[in-house]
Amino acid sequence: MNRAWASFQAHPYISNVLGYTALFASADLIQQRVLGRNPAPASERSAGIDWHQTARVATVGLCFHANFNYHWLRGLERMVPGGGLRAVTRKVVLDQLVAAPVTISAFYIGLSFLENRDDLLEDWRQKFWTSYKVLNLMFSFTGLRDNRAAALKYLSVTAGRSGVLVNDAGQMLCFH
Repeated sequence: MNRAWASFQAHPYISNVLGYTALFASADLIQQRVLGRNPAPASERSAGIDWHQTARVATVGLCFHANFNYHWLRGLERMVPGGGLRAVTRKVVLDQLVAAPVTISAFYIGLSFLENRDDLLEDWRQKFWTSYKVLNLMFSFTGLRDNRAAALKYLSVTAGRSGVLVNDAGQMLCFH
């Protein structure tokens, strides 16, 4: 176990990408179980879980979000170094103005693509602004905490963990 932990510490990119992908899959499972959001027909579900949906969400997390957030947060730390209140506030504002629209858009459009929808922008048009407003309001507070508390090499997964909680709460507020 110590060798595995040492390997993850030696290669933060890999651990962040794997961690973020697991967080995305976990968020989808929580959403399906707790919030009852399961659009698949009963024939495609196992124990009430649409595993195809979870795989699509994990794929979007792996292919885009994990990589984007890892590099974005490292770049943001280079642009605005430090952990003081002023620097952290600037990071959160930049994150919400620049990265949030990109990641929300990638999520909705990526899922639509993986679902082979005819109109890839339909979900995005319906849900983007509500998601952006609610998630920004909620994530601003967790973002301040995450940026102050986490070491740079763990920041992507730390932000992802908060994102799972904020996303599930935001989905419940926005779409139920």
